[in-house]
Amino acid sequence: MRILFLLSILITAWISMSGCTSSAQSTNNQIKPELEQQVLQIIRDNPEVIIESVQAYQQEQQQQKQANQEKILQQFKNNPQEQIGDSPTFGSTAQKIVLFEFSDFQCPFCSKAQENLKEFMDKHKDNVTLVFKHLPLTRIHPQAIPAAQAAWAAQQQGKFWEYHDALFEQQDKLGEELYLEVANSLGLDIDKFNSDRQSEAATALIEKDVELASKIGVSGTPFFVMNGETLSGAVQLSQFEEILAKVSQ
Repeated sequence: MRILFLLSILITAWISMSGCTSSAQSTNNQIKPELEQQVLQIIRDNPEVIIESVQAYQQEQQQQKQANQEKILQQFKNNPQEQIGDSPTFGSTAQKIVLFEFSDFQCPFCSKAQENLKEFMDKHKDNVTLVFKHLPLTRIHPQAIPAAQAAWAAQQQGKFWEYHDALFEQQDKLGEELYLEVANSLGLDIDKFNSDRQSEAATALIEKDVELASKIGVSGTPFFVMNGETLSGAVQLSQFEEILAKVSQ
C-alpha cells in the first residue's frame, strides 16, 4: 500500500504539471524527465501496483453497479406501476404483488418456463399481476425482434396474451408465415397489424424494455422479478411459490 500511495502522489504531480494547458503554454510546462523516470521505475519495480489499482477500480465499479441495480429493484417493489408502463398485464388489477417476466419468444428456456408460469398464474391470478417485458436476444435468436414486434402489434388490438401463447406453442415455426397465420386466426385487422409491427412505436417499446433489463443486470432469459425478488432460467413452480410466500409476509 505504501508503494501505491507513493505512486499516486507521483502520478498526481505528473498530471498537475501536464494537464489543462493551452498549446502555447504546453511547450513551457513539460513533464520533468526525472519525475517521469521515477514513475516509470516504480511501475517496473512494482508491477503488482498496477494490478492492485485495476482490481480496486473494478471492485469499486462493480459495487456501484450492484448498488444501482438494487436501487432499481427496490423501485419494482415500491412503485411497480412506473415499471409496468404500457406493458401487457394479466391477473390481479390491484398490482400489489407484481411478477415481471423478461422474455424472448425464440428462447427455448422461456418456452419451457411457460408451463410452470401458467400453472402459477392460474392459481394466483386473483392476487398476482403478471407483466410481460420484451428481451430479444438478437445475437443468437434472429426471429426474436420480428416476433416481439408482432406480439406488440397484437397487443394494440387487445390480443397480446393469445398471440403470446401461440408464439411459444409454435416456437419451432417462428417466421413471417406464422406471424400472419396467428394474426388471421385471432381475427386481427391485418393492415393495422402489419402497420403496427413495423412502426417506430413498436421498436421504441421493445428498446425501452431492453434498457430496463440492462439496468438491473439481466443478461439472459427468462428472468423474473416479483416485488424486488429475482429468479432466472426455467423456473420451477415451487420456486415461484417460495418467492410469493416471501413477498406476501
